[in-house]
Amino acid sequence: MPNIKSAQKRMELGRAARSRNREARSMIRTAIRRVREAGSQEEADQRRHAAVALIDRAAGRRVIHPNKAGRMKSQLDRLIREHQ
Repeated sequence: MPNIKSAQKRMELGRAARSRNREARSMIRTAIRRVREAGSQEEADQRRHAAVALIDRAAGRRVIHPNKAGRMKSQLDRLIREHQ
């Protein structure tokens, strides 16, 4: 445990950020799984749109790397094309 007040504060802030980041990544994984489990093409498109919004938001906040975000979106697009 840190003894210095600023170090204690950084530790608390890091814990809060880690919690937010874990939640964001979990939401992305759930959204991608829902795209895969979609029953119809329209439903898959709607779910892909929601997943892409989550991915873009996470990439903008640097929760995930922008290149990884692009790769995930590309994989979703390919999944939708093959789902037809």
